[in-house]
Formats: sequence, C-alpha cells, structure tokens
Amino acid sequence: MNEIRLKRVESLIREKVSSLIMLGEVKDPRVDTSVTLTRVRSAKDLASARIWVSSFGGEEATRRAVKGLNNAAGFIQLRIGREIHMRNTPKLYFTADNSIREGLAVNRLIDEAVSSESGDR
Repeated sequence: MNEIRLKRVESLIREKVSSLIMLGEVKDPRVDTSVTLTRVRSAKDLASARIWVSSFGGEEATRRAVKGLNNAAGFIQLRIGREIHMRNTPKLYFTADNSIREGLAVNRLIDEAVSSESGDR
C-alpha cells in the first residue's frame, strides 16, 4: 500500500478514536478523558491497527484504560467503520505506551550525571 495513504488512514483512525474517547462515547468506566493516543501503526493491508495509549493518571491508569479500550474495541471498530468509508475496517489492538515515563527517567539520569560531573570540578 502507498505509504502516504497508510499514514493518512492511521491519522484518521487516531482522530476518530480520540474523539470517541473525548466525547465520552466509550462507556467503559476504566477509560476516562485523560487517556491520550500517542501513535497508531497499521498493517500494510489495513487488516489491523495497533494503537498506543498513555494516561496522565500514571501507569496503573494506563493499564486500566488499555483493558477497557480492548474490551470496547468492537464498538470502536463499528463506529470507525461507519465514519471512515473503507472496504474493511482494521481490527484494533490497544497497547500501553510507557515511552513518556521512560523518557522522563532518562532525562533525570542525564541531569544527575551532569550535576555530579559539575560537582567533581
């Protein structure tokens, strides 16, 4: 599949799923509006799409949101299928994204290394 079209479809999926969450249409209590979709990667044949999820509520809130979103994946796919006119709607898989937390940890280690190096001089 054309790489540009694939990126456009991924962006559209992210937009539609985000709007469903923000408008409160995903009724699972584990999913709240602090959930952020960080990226979407779709298979080249658009049979499936993996969506990475992060939450401002921390790691436990992210884990709960992922379980809730995977539970509601059929409903979300149905809604996406109605709004995005494609031959086949991709099967959605949600995964926790801990890259923000890991990035903060790396930054903290760098800051500690720089401050200890400055103290040695």
